[in-house]
Amino acid sequence: MGMGTGMGMGNDKTSKGRVTIREVAERAGVSMATVSRVLSGNHPVPASTRARVLRAARDLDYVANAHARALVGGGRKMVAVVLRQVTSPFYAQVAEGVEAEAAARGWLCLVGTTGGDPGRELEFVQLMREEGARLVILVGGVVEDDAYRERVAHYAQALASSGARLVLCGRPAPDPDIPALVVEFDNEAGARAITGHLLSAGHRRIVFLGGLPGNTALDARVAGYRAALAEHGLGPEAAHVVDCGLGRAAGHRAMTELLKAGGDRVPGDADTLDTATPSTATSSTATSGTVTAGTPTPDAGPARFTAVFAGDDMVAAGALRAIADAGLRVPQDISVVGYNDIPLAEDFNPPLTTVRTPAEELGRAAVRIALRDPEHAAGAHHLLGTHIVVRDSVQPPPRGA
Repeated sequence: MGMGTGMGMGNDKTSKGRVTIREVAERAGVSMATVSRVLSGNHPVPASTRARVLRAARDLDYVANAHARALVGGGRKMVAVVLRQVTSPFYAQVAEGVEAEAAARGWLCLVGTTGGDPGRELEFVQLMREEGARLVILVGGVVEDDAYRERVAHYAQALASSGARLVLCGRPAPDPDIPALVVEFDNEAGARAITGHLLSAGHRRIVFLGGLPGNTALDARVAGYRAALAEHGLGPEAAHVVDCGLGRAAGHRAMTELLKAGGDRVPGDADTLDTATPSTATSSTATSGTVTAGTPTPDAGPARFTAVFAGDDMVAAGALRAIADAGLRVPQDISVVGYNDIPLAEDFNPPLTTVRTPAEELGRAAVRIALRDPEHAAGAHHLLGTHIVVRDSVQPPPRGA
């Protein structure tokens, strides 16, 4: 779906203020009462008149003010949450938090999934705007490029012009001046803490498994990982990031390739390693400390890795399976940590040490903060904390490793 359709990307009315019913009436050459009858759909109107009014409303990008419609019984207290997928435990927990907070306040909650398709996201936001949703919540990390920045700025302005509000949940606002509330958790601090936990256990050769260059959440986790290594006196060359993306399959494939490349050896700067599929990673020339697409180099240095920091718990699940398939043990041979603390993490074999992110609270806070102070919520940034959950997947590295 082109960016010039849907919510009128090329229409300048949004920047000038809300289009009024009077302007629609003037464009259609009818009375405001006639426009009201057409838009309500509750009164008979000649087909030609209806078509003229609807065309004028579309041309002007008119959406009835949700607050005004509620005053006359024509609107509902409704919040929409837009996710990449509902099969991810993290996304499901955020949606559960939104639903719980909305229900506690007597609001309805609608959930939509995009599969990562910006066109579907645009269509869903437009639909919710037309249906009078008061809050539209977009969830999850994204690749923050120019297209994303333009898209989100438009969402925020278009929703604001119709009396609604945009909330970015777990993703940053590309511009602090756009009318959007941001609620996220501190990815970098969580990654720094869990890497520090591995370092405190004696590990010095730690692989980050699950990079996805440009993704805001994962870039922050990689930054925290690198910062912790530096804080413990390790140089930039100590960082080894495998850009394989997220998910159990990605973790299993990447871990299998790492083990095949040299037992429990981290590829050196001369190595490149193909662990990605086109949908999850960037196929670029390897730079120092980053493992991307290519072919393993047998003559690389003998550096060994003793621990794996998985980009999320599902990557960790895949890595655990690959390590077991290779006849190795966690944590006796290799320690593994994850991120998010999904409900199944404590049932992994062994139970996973990970970073607990407040996924459900993230959803609850998105609704609570937006409704508590609607006049000042726009443009506000709220950062929630994380903490480590220590279980059984970490111990000091093997003697002599």
